[in-house]
Amino acid sequence: MELWQWQPWQGQSFLTCTLLQPWPHGFFTRNGWPQTPESLTQALDTEAAVQRVKQVHGNRVVTPRDIAQGTTHPSTRQPRLEADALVSDAPRQSLWVCSADCSPVLIGDRSTGQTAAIHAGWRGTARKVVPQTIAKMQNQGSRLKDLVVAIGPAIAGSVYQVSTAVAAEVGRTIAPDNHLTTEDEALVIALQAIEGSPLEYDPEPGKVRLDVRQVNIWQLHHLGLSREQVSVAPHCTFQEPERFFSYRRTGEKQVQWSGIVSR
Repeated sequence: MELWQWQPWQGQSFLTCTLLQPWPHGFFTRNGWPQTPESLTQALDTEAAVQRVKQVHGNRVVTPRDIAQGTTHPSTRQPRLEADALVSDAPRQSLWVCSADCSPVLIGDRSTGQTAAIHAGWRGTARKVVPQTIAKMQNQGSRLKDLVVAIGPAIAGSVYQVSTAVAAEVGRTIAPDNHLTTEDEALVIALQAIEGSPLEYDPEPGKVRLDVRQVNIWQLHHLGLSREQVSVAPHCTFQEPERFFSYRRTGEKQVQWSGIVSR
């Protein structure tokens, strides 16, 4: 069965995943630009309350209650709370994240109905933003066996070149315990030797091809989620310019949005 489908809406289309069928959700494309979540959520649930944050490539996880209590960051006076993951705390909350090569991750709990939306770039992935989010969901009553995870369009590992230092920083989150203190280059080589590794060889010295999507999958499997609970969109933001913005491709700060509504 095909897990990913395009849904038409107002002359454009957005991507959905069968795993998340119980929840209104969508991974939107560049055709949604410059619309905001406040308008895009009309494609999902016209009555849902939109929730979003100021993304900062970290691992902070917040709820709509947190957002309501602290919409102005005390040090920077930003109008939105700084975080990279949202977890619902009531029904009909529309959670949104934006991306332009980083992985947008949407999660649903088949038992409680709660949801999560995560912005997982390499920095957030190195800080385990997805496991941190799941821990928050567990604190609110979720069980691992009830979770389903969809990772939306992001840059593919085959075209994402990073430094050995970056690859090692991210790779340490999935490395065997006996390699955690290994020097960067040796750690990368050890991880590349593992079958199906998210770290691929790059012919340029000091460089590695890194699949951040797959690192997040490995982190999820380490938590105990099965392969059947996780799916990755078969699309690359870098290689599909007609559909997606890509910061690595153009250097422009334009994004596509991904959202999910809690039950």
